[in-house]
Amino acid sequence: MRPILPTDYRPSEDEEFMGPLQVEYFRQKLLRWRAELLADSSETLRHLQEESLLKPDLTDRASLETERAIELRTRDRERKLISKIDAALSRLDAGTYGYCEETDEPIGIRRLEARPIATLSIEAQERHERMERIHRDD
Repeated sequence: MRPILPTDYRPSEDEEFMGPLQVEYFRQKLLRWRAELLADSSETLRHLQEESLLKPDLTDRASLETERAIELRTRDRERKLISKIDAALSRLDAGTYGYCEETDEPIGIRRLEARPIATLSIEAQERHERMERIHRDD
């Protein structure tokens, strides 16, 4: 059974890392974020179906096509984000959420608050980015 979160609950460094309250807090945070992205996606689909490319003016039609391309690119990024959210929810269920994939050390509450889908600690992420830059420059 999942714990009931107080409405003003915020995870802190003083409590057990990924204890029941923190797990439930991040589960709800991820589910809300996912729901918002899905609602935005539904809104985009409705908007695209209502808009017509049958505008007589070539400039209007070009503008509309550009707006659509930008909107679809944004939705594609959000689709990828939804799969990362789903992966984070799976990690919550598996008990591995909040721990670095490379070091198995806690990622940290502040980092998870800022980026709930994080899979690497700040140190591991910095190492990863340094390695990317080095290999990119080769």
